[in-house]
Amino acid sequence: MTDQSRMRCQALADKVMSAEAAAAFIKPGDNVGMSGFTGAGYPKAVPGALVDRVKAATARGERFSMGVWTGASTAPELDGALAKVDGIDLRMPYQSDPVTRAKINAGQMDYLDVHLSHVAQMVWEGFFGHLDVAVVEVAGITEDGSLIPSSSVGNNKTWLDQADRVILEVNSWQPAELEGMHDIYYGTALPPHRKPLQIVEPSDRIGIPYLQCPPEKIVAIVPTHAPDRNSAFKPMDSDSQLIADNVLEFLTHEVKAGRLPAQLLPLQSGVGNVANAVLNGLEAGPFRDLTAYTEVIQDGMLQLLRSGTLSMVSATAFSLSDEGLVDLRANIADYRDRIILRPQEISNHPEVIRRLGCLAMNGMIEADIYGNVNSTHVMGSSIQNGIGGSGDFARNAWVSMFLTPSTAKNGAISCIVPMASHVDHTEHDVHVIVTEQGIADLRGLPPRRRAQQIIDNCAHPDYRPALQDYLDRSTASNAGKHTPHMLDEALSWHARFLKTGTMAPA
Repeated sequence: MTDQSRMRCQALADKVMSAEAAAAFIKPGDNVGMSGFTGAGYPKAVPGALVDRVKAATARGERFSMGVWTGASTAPELDGALAKVDGIDLRMPYQSDPVTRAKINAGQMDYLDVHLSHVAQMVWEGFFGHLDVAVVEVAGITEDGSLIPSSSVGNNKTWLDQADRVILEVNSWQPAELEGMHDIYYGTALPPHRKPLQIVEPSDRIGIPYLQCPPEKIVAIVPTHAPDRNSAFKPMDSDSQLIADNVLEFLTHEVKAGRLPAQLLPLQSGVGNVANAVLNGLEAGPFRDLTAYTEVIQDGMLQLLRSGTLSMVSATAFSLSDEGLVDLRANIADYRDRIILRPQEISNHPEVIRRLGCLAMNGMIEADIYGNVNSTHVMGSSIQNGIGGSGDFARNAWVSMFLTPSTAKNGAISCIVPMASHVDHTEHDVHVIVTEQGIADLRGLPPRRRAQQIIDNCAHPDYRPALQDYLDRSTASNAGKHTPHMLDEALSWHARFLKTGTMAPA
């Protein structure tokens, strides 16, 4: 049954059909641009129908797989379900699904890990091939055919612009109050025709509230009424609380030193329990009338908006727990004027991040003693999720902070190591490292002084002597070297875990 309040364009009424009929427009080998970003705004019905098509083809002895492009991570009903039946040849630009991850690391699925601000541009340049189909969830279609974006924007503008065929899912579960919350910019261009983005405050709007799509490209409209997939946050543990306290201490110090204004600068926060704990920690701090220019809006940001600590948030998607979703829906009339959702090429745009002077707070898997950060790979080879937008912000932020507990696996792994097993963010883009142990401010320090700061302030006491011994012996055996290392020993830290299940010294 079509909800007429959501499907207001009578000229498109004859395009309404079932998910099964819509999925028939997707062919084996197609590249498919799917909506979705951190479990928000992904298509709810067509992926399941595609899974059935893949299963049917497999039963006939045929292969049915496709390239799947998204904004970021989606949900098990999309990523996991299609990966399980080997329906994905290539996935990009970010994923967090365990089935997908296993297929990638087993060599059964190709994966391109891409800076989120780069995706739209690279699609326009044709590096990933041609986009055949877009499957995009919207909250409604207006009388003139404009599309009301859903709970995420991601790369949807690019998918609608580039695809030959467009399938829309009109999800009546999404709050009607989303209409007007978005800012979709249609002025992007490739060089030499680029113009400056006129964003000088997170609250600035430079586009229109709707997505546009030529009606002749729309081949199917599927009515749905299904919730986003929301991830629960773990209760705040002692390590997360200490990390939050340390970030608050650092920001307070920067204000006193005159390097930050009393209202700070626009916040950017990665996704996850530690990041959400830091946002909650700001509630107890002295700061008010804050702003955010970020990728996702988590529970902690809603709380800051509700209390008045945060006055404005610009992002590309929500990433809420069930409790956060209840809060959003109950208070959306109040939130909607203080939230802007943009395409991710704008939310993550280096020009804007640099101009605003964002304070970037992102998670990591490990950092080495010189400040190089690994945020994507376990033991150097196995992809975890992807770089996401952390690189967009780290390279261009006013202050780039990376946060992590000092150990993982119940203390078996040190998150501070002699040499990172994979580097996503070089020492040049890492200003501050924060663990529950303390803060290492690396700005203005040469390599060996950075190393001492990280060992003294961020490493867990169980691993600090071994790290100090490594630094001392590396320095002694590499006299005059700028960044002293003993490569065999550096790599042995990771090899020790693979052999014994712990990095702890014997």
